[in-house]
Amino acid sequence: MRTILKMGDGLPASVVVTLVLAAVILAACSAGARSPANGSVRVVVAENFWGSVATQIAGAQADVTSVIDRPGTDPHDYEPTPGDARNVADSELVVENGIGYDPWMQQLVDADGSPRQVVLDVGKLLGVPDGGNPHQWYSSASVHRVAACIARDLEAADPAHRTAYERNERAFETRALAGYDSLIAGIKRDDAGTPIGGSESIVAPLAETLGLKLMTPAKFLDAIAEGNEPAASDKTTADAQIREHRIAVFVYNTQNSTPDVQRLVDEAGREHVPVVPITETMTPANATFQEWQVRQLRLLSVALATATGR
Repeated sequence: MRTILKMGDGLPASVVVTLVLAAVILAACSAGARSPANGSVRVVVAENFWGSVATQIAGAQADVTSVIDRPGTDPHDYEPTPGDARNVADSELVVENGIGYDPWMQQLVDADGSPRQVVLDVGKLLGVPDGGNPHQWYSSASVHRVAACIARDLEAADPAHRTAYERNERAFETRALAGYDSLIAGIKRDDAGTPIGGSESIVAPLAETLGLKLMTPAKFLDAIAEGNEPAASDKTTADAQIREHRIAVFVYNTQNSTPDVQRLVDEAGREHVPVVPITETMTPANATFQEWQVRQLRLLSVALATATGR
């Protein structure tokens, strides 16, 4: 079982890319919503990072509930409550991460959802199958695609407020995410190709987004993410990368700290390799998606600048 520990702004997105992708996203999004019974669309989201995105796009026209809304909760092992089941049964739109990350959410939909309920499965939207990397909220491209699809699905569920959802989506993509997009562009410009290490596979989509070179063996990253013991050879490689300064920084998911990961963090400290903490779920719980991500990106940017001397 994975260990989750409780922890206690720019350039707009490309309008051209958004327009080019719009038709593709619309086709991929769910369809067949029922009309809200009380004039307010009810949305249930499995995890609060996607819940924050949905809340900002929904605005005052919808009620959004995130099932996983506390930093100390592990989405992989979550046990749904009767209240969760009721919320899903009463909702017009359900958003789940998919990719094997939150199978309990699909089980609730299958048991309690209406045939006309809209279900947005992020993995299916992005074409990432079970067994792929589920941590798509660390991919900028995925975040923008999911935001656009949430807006389309809200419009399908509540066509009377289509204009409001379209307006909210534009504001989210061009203003709310401006600092996030700006920091990503800056790191790609200044640090593309810089070798980094990571504690688990959550770092992979972040590295790809930023153009950084993730050196830690993929099998080590996957083993830690899945709660398995990494191979001895992969441990040796990860240790050597830090000890021999083959990586500039080490990115560490503080909510999944195993003895192997802690050993690497300690080794990085001894070797003066900057350690950049990130979290799997949104912290603090009352932050917005962009506040959470911007704070982490700033830490990473400073660490990269320190390590590379730029």
